[in-house]
Amino acid sequence: MFQTIPSERPQTPLLDRIDDPSLLRALPRAQLPALAEELRAFLLYSVGQSGGHFGAGLGVIELTIALHYLLDTPHDHLIWDVGHQCYPHKILTGRREQMPNIRHKDGPSPFPKREESIYDSFGVGHSSTSISAALGMAIADKLQGIASKTVAVIGDGAMTAGMAFEALNHAAHTGSDLLVILNDNDMSISHNEGGLASYLAKNLKSPTEGETTAALFEALEFEYTGPVDGHDLDKLLPALELTLQRPGPQFLHLITKKGKGFQPAEEDPVGYHSITKIEPINQLKVPKVRYSNIFGRWVCDMAEQDDKLCAITPAMREGSDLIRFSQRFPERYFDVAIAEQHALTLAAGMACQGIKPVVAIYSTFLQRAYDQLVHDVSIQKLDMLLAIDRAGLVGEDGATHAGTFDIAMLRCLPDCLIMTPADAEEMRQMLYTGYACQGLAAVRYPRGTVAGHSETEMQALPIPSSRDLRRGKRVALLNFGPLLDTARAVAEAGDYSLQDMRFVKPLDTEALRELASSHDLLVSIEDHSVVGGAGSAVSEFLQQQQISTPLLSLGIPDRWISHASRQEQLQHCALDEDGMQRAIRRALSESD
Repeated sequence: MFQTIPSERPQTPLLDRIDDPSLLRALPRAQLPALAEELRAFLLYSVGQSGGHFGAGLGVIELTIALHYLLDTPHDHLIWDVGHQCYPHKILTGRREQMPNIRHKDGPSPFPKREESIYDSFGVGHSSTSISAALGMAIADKLQGIASKTVAVIGDGAMTAGMAFEALNHAAHTGSDLLVILNDNDMSISHNEGGLASYLAKNLKSPTEGETTAALFEALEFEYTGPVDGHDLDKLLPALELTLQRPGPQFLHLITKKGKGFQPAEEDPVGYHSITKIEPINQLKVPKVRYSNIFGRWVCDMAEQDDKLCAITPAMREGSDLIRFSQRFPERYFDVAIAEQHALTLAAGMACQGIKPVVAIYSTFLQRAYDQLVHDVSIQKLDMLLAIDRAGLVGEDGATHAGTFDIAMLRCLPDCLIMTPADAEEMRQMLYTGYACQGLAAVRYPRGTVAGHSETEMQALPIPSSRDLRRGKRVALLNFGPLLDTARAVAEAGDYSLQDMRFVKPLDTEALRELASSHDLLVSIEDHSVVGGAGSAVSEFLQQQQISTPLLSLGIPDRWISHASRQEQLQHCALDEDGMQRAIRRALSESD
């Protein structure tokens, strides 16, 4: 059992011999437990160097070894769900020496990525996709006469999502050979919520009372095996061999421990789900105030004033900073597990009955509930506030977790109010404004720290209302959201005007008309895709009003942005100070 994270690379003679799984398969079985210890030690060391997902990988060390030992990867298909379980898989599939640079620019992705390795059968960033993808691969191979095995490893709460059950429901009717492995560690990022988690836990404790765990999956026509200790290779390997030899849909239920082998992570699996780059683990710094902290304080303050407020999150209590709310207002707090679609329609049902739901959801996860947002919320004109966290570029988690499309998704919905705070004071007031507004309202805010901190009295902002922050010459910068400090530096360096727009929908059209009439160039600035974003809204307004002032839209370009630090990503998108200045000078020279 490890107590601390090694700061020096550990001795791993067995692991150092394995540059691909074929070399793993050449080892005698008696050496696999020793390999597991080396792999666990190396994972601890490498994540300590890079930062990243932590507890989930420690929990699948033995499973990863067993799967690559028995499967003929990459000919056989191995799909990891959720993707942050994949670090040991990456170490064993030729990326060992790159792991201390995982999540960094030009380093490995923190999730499976098809273009990165032939061993990454399916790209995974969000959860609960593995069974559908694996079933598709199994069907495709069967149609083409390809003899292969297909395995989906689903864990960390991903089984709570409806999509997983849609795939389970379909699998039996296809006649495909498919192995689904449930990595049951009673965790997602937080502890698992809901009836399925309770059902599994209850039947593990008392399997002879009433239904057994097998009943649920056998009802879906899977042949069930388990539960099996996922850390005991002497039990795990035979169980895997048995299920891989059987035809048709197979379900293997493994019991594992998140953070296995590292005592602090075993004792606190929530806190050690992911870690920052560290020296030793006990020197982690206390984080600064984040945008999510501002939301967490506001929602508690608002709940004190209004007993109609209920908060909903899809398994993101810690990330959305709803811990205090869940403790202070437990009867008004709803963690629906990894079920974004349900979260939105649950909120819609509450709104029908006079409750005011506040849905705290990451931008990237909101994409999974777009149909519900359209049909169940917007069309019915229901009263709801979306607190959209992790909007914009998110740095090391890369394209799968970036929140770059929420403005485009929301802007086309009639009567949707969209606000983009640039600092703590604005965010607090915008949350209140959206809450006080009747109908669908959204406040989008980024991952990371926020300038200042506000505990001021909540007041609704006039809708819409922008802020005139600076008057200069020729160019007017239209800032939408968290890039205000960069925009201010650019405005001061070039003697440009600066307007903090604050509202994407509706736009402050009076301010836009005045700025367009008094400047040679308008420049919209946003941490969002330039396609369909705030700049597109400005462009549409100018065109509708037949205003000929040129517009330069600065935002995230129409391509996927790879993982790197957030600052490196902004530089790549020309959203840093130098990039903005170059783009503006180029636009001015073209118009002269």
